[in-house]
Amino acid sequence: MDGYTPPGLVRSYEQVRAHTEDLARALSAEDQCIQSMADASPAKWHRAHTTWFFEQFVLLPHAPGYRVFDLAFQYLFNSYYESVGERQPRPERGLITRPEGARVTAYRAHVDTAMRELIERGGAPADLVVLGLNHEQQHQELLVTDITHAFAQNRFAPAPVPHFTRPPAVPGGEGFVDFPGGLVEIGFAEAGFHFDNEGPRHQVWLEPYRLADRLVRNRDWLAFMAEGGYRTSTLWMADGWEAARAGGWAAPLYWRRDNDVWSSFGPEGVLRLDPDAPVMHVSWYEADAYARWRGARLPTEAEWEAAAADPRLAEMTGYVWQWTESAYRPYPRFRPVAGAIGEYNGKFMINQMVLRGSSMATPEGHARRSYRNFFHPDKRWQFAGLRLAWDC
Repeated sequence: MDGYTPPGLVRSYEQVRAHTEDLARALSAEDQCIQSMADASPAKWHRAHTTWFFEQFVLLPHAPGYRVFDLAFQYLFNSYYESVGERQPRPERGLITRPEGARVTAYRAHVDTAMRELIERGGAPADLVVLGLNHEQQHQELLVTDITHAFAQNRFAPAPVPHFTRPPAVPGGEGFVDFPGGLVEIGFAEAGFHFDNEGPRHQVWLEPYRLADRLVRNRDWLAFMAEGGYRTSTLWMADGWEAARAGGWAAPLYWRRDNDVWSSFGPEGVLRLDPDAPVMHVSWYEADAYARWRGARLPTEAEWEAAAADPRLAEMTGYVWQWTESAYRPYPRFRPVAGAIGEYNGKFMINQMVLRGSSMATPEGHARRSYRNFFHPDKRWQFAGLRLAWDC
């Protein structure tokens, strides 16, 4: 890559980095330190960690003479890269009140200057830069979901991202689309960037199946609740039933009821519940129980991907991540890349479930038909919902 600068790479770098700051601009210094649970991270940590990624994996190996901003940051803002060194425990990221936010801002500016210079002179490996940008886009979505969870703990429910916008729901009744199944190919096949877990492309046999042409709605979920969905153990996986009981689940996360009027909390604050909007903030356990209540199931990730380009299916991206019934495992012949970058996805391919599509919190242009998101089945704070599937 030396001596070659892909067209527009500096501009792409600047746009992605600026979007992170735009998401955080309504947050005070106090807001940016809060960590409301072990699964979430403070906004300040997201801003610093995405910067650490470029410093650690691009600048230090490829920019001779680069001056490390602060050696302590290599410990504080490493996430899970064991081969890089020790790090702040994840549940204790909210204890990092120092460095203060202004110093993180200075860190971002320091790294950005060095990155621009390296890219412009053709010394930056383009594949690593693009990986870093996609990594930052993942953290932009996490910044939104994490700060939403934190602000939801505040009784007065302030809006963490007041300029956040939602896509309009697709009107119309529930329909279905049948697919013949057969031998299909899934996995990334186009030109451009993809994460390593999206390949290798391979063949999968599918039996005939049917997909709902749109996502499950809030009104559908209200009916599930009214008919005792959260109180009927036979609808639930055993682990899910225990999680629901232990967590006191009676509605999706962030739903609130006041005098028989339902509202929900989101990045823009409290909104009256729209019965026609896709349900979100439900765990895999809840999605699976709902599907069983409907006499349906969740689609496999192969069914979802094989059908994703069909124009008869609405809301495939940009609304909510869609739970599938597929466990997050490596594709046939998958091998992680060598070195620390190989820790990005491969070591997490166990005990989690795959989600497909993208959500309203996903940065524009980040989603692909082959994209594989993944979370543990009890997680609810992501913008996750579901689409039903049936056997034909």
